[in-house]
Amino acid sequence: MKNNEKEYLIYKGLQMPLVFKSFKGKYIYWGLGIFVGSFLVCAVITVATSISVGVTAMVSIIATGFFILSRKQKRGMHEKNNEKGIYIIQSTFKHFDNEQIQKI
Repeated sequence: MKNNEKEYLIYKGLQMPLVFKSFKGKYIYWGLGIFVGSFLVCAVITVATSISVGVTAMVSIIATGFFILSRKQKRGMHEKNNEKGIYIIQSTFKHFDNEQIQKI
């Protein structure tokens, strides 16, 4: 018997982290969250007061957020927790004997 299925090469990318405007990986999503959040705050403040106050709040939130985000990204691995100790992780799997496996 001959296999009639066609084979195709799959492009798996460059195996590099995603980079957008100097933000890498998870920081892209955090930046998007800052942008969307500041837009929503701007909308609420604009409805409550005036458009100039809303736009000023949006610009200041975006500038502050991206500044803090770029500082966090520069710290990189130093931003992670370095807690030391012995951690006991409880198993969530049930252990079966051979007799129990045969009944299943």
